[in-house]
Amino acid sequence: MIRQIIHIDQEKCNGCGLCATACHEGAIEMVNGKAKLVREHFCDGLGDCLPGCPTGAITFEQREAPAYDEAAVLQAKAAAAQPAGAQSHSLGGCPGTRAAQFQTAPAEPAPAAAGKPVSRLGQWPVQIKLAPVQAPFFQGARLLVAADCAAYAYAAFHEDFMRGKVTLIGCPKLDGVDYAEKLADILRLNEIQSVTIVRMEVPCCGGLQSAVQRALQASGKFLPWQVVTLTRDGRILA
Repeated sequence: MIRQIIHIDQEKCNGCGLCATACHEGAIEMVNGKAKLVREHFCDGLGDCLPGCPTGAITFEQREAPAYDEAAVLQAKAAAAQPAGAQSHSLGGCPGTRAAQFQTAPAEPAPAAAGKPVSRLGQWPVQIKLAPVQAPFFQGARLLVAADCAAYAYAAFHEDFMRGKVTLIGCPKLDGVDYAEKLADILRLNEIQSVTIVRMEVPCCGGLQSAVQRALQASGKFLPWQVVTLTRDGRILA
């Protein structure tokens, strides 16, 4: 049949994998460092992947292609959601953007005599820009949205803030994007229990707090939330 489907320009593709993450149907995969439409019957032709492409490599075209098979997409998603250790929850994408949930240490504080610190990171990706808007690890989660500088400034960041939470990090100044819309989708599409914002005292970090607050309003949900501000030398401001 002739229908609308995406086209990926291999010369323009820089291999970032953002389109594969944005494609909720799993039609796109990274092949030899480039994004490819590997399952034409998974592509609904709506173009969720277009806004995620930083080089403009993805366009629409009308051509002969198999019909969109929603049943096959749903079956593949159900299979991918089956827990198995560090289970991938995305059919496509490069390893840096592929969603995964980890088997981490219990949420209780680590014993003082344990020696080595314990990682409290429970999922991947952690960057707001790379995280999917919907994933099994978001269900019933307490969400931590933190400035990416925070873990370097505050020595006990894993124990005091990340323990028992799903962690997302970002820097509005460096990323140059407004996180509000994506965070609102995450809050709206998942059963998030609470939100904690950890920001630095510097003025530019106010953009992160503002984005989360606007996301909370846009989500239409009434969730408990709090803001923790850190100084540049690693203290918590009262």
